[in-house]
Amino acid sequence: MERINVLLVEDETNLALIIKDTLEGQDFNIHTASNGEEGLRLFFDIRPDVLVADVMMPRMDGFEMVRRIRQTDRRTPVLFLTARSAVNDVVEGFELGANDYLKKPFGMQELIVRIKALVGRACSYTSPVQEEQSLYEIGNYQLDVRRQVLLYNGITQELSYREAAILHRLCQNRNCVVNTQDILLDLWGDDSFFNQRSLHVFITKLRHKLAKDESIRIVNVRGIGYKLIG
Repeated sequence: MERINVLLVEDETNLALIIKDTLEGQDFNIHTASNGEEGLRLFFDIRPDVLVADVMMPRMDGFEMVRRIRQTDRRTPVLFLTARSAVNDVVEGFELGANDYLKKPFGMQELIVRIKALVGRACSYTSPVQEEQSLYEIGNYQLDVRRQVLLYNGITQELSYREAAILHRLCQNRNCVVNTQDILLDLWGDDSFFNQRSLHVFITKLRHKLAKDESIRIVNVRGIGYKLIG
């Protein structure tokens, strides 16, 4: 069985060594970097199966590193390790394209399970995804999924990675309720209460960005999910 290649970007030397030793004992291949700049270079050199990164680091933080990676790579799973647990920090990480978030301190077994889950989901995607519809008319708006933008009367609004993914899902199921749990499991991989709050923040942002056309609404169907009307 082929080993999972993990890029670990962590500036706490002792923690990085503990994680490296533990994961190598579980048949992972571990590559390490101690700051965002080094991590960014190494990512494109080795193309890991999964990126595990701290947020607060010298020279370049984890958020900026992932933002640059997501400009060209949307598929490699990203898991943030961080002591920062405020909702806004978590939302920012997911907006940039993170797939999971593990708060310090954490158990090594939980880290291992999450890495394997992320890699398993990434491997389940198939190439025909590239052939899916990428342009959607939403009232007077047009969603370009691949470019992650909303167009309105010649004006372009950029969407975050997570905003585009959520709106894409709603467009695919227009005028039908999309179950909250389905969105969270599909895009987050976890339907925890914490992630439900993050999803609500993204929905609020999308409502603001679609506000110029009053015929467009994203409705919260209490206890079930969300529906795009219009």
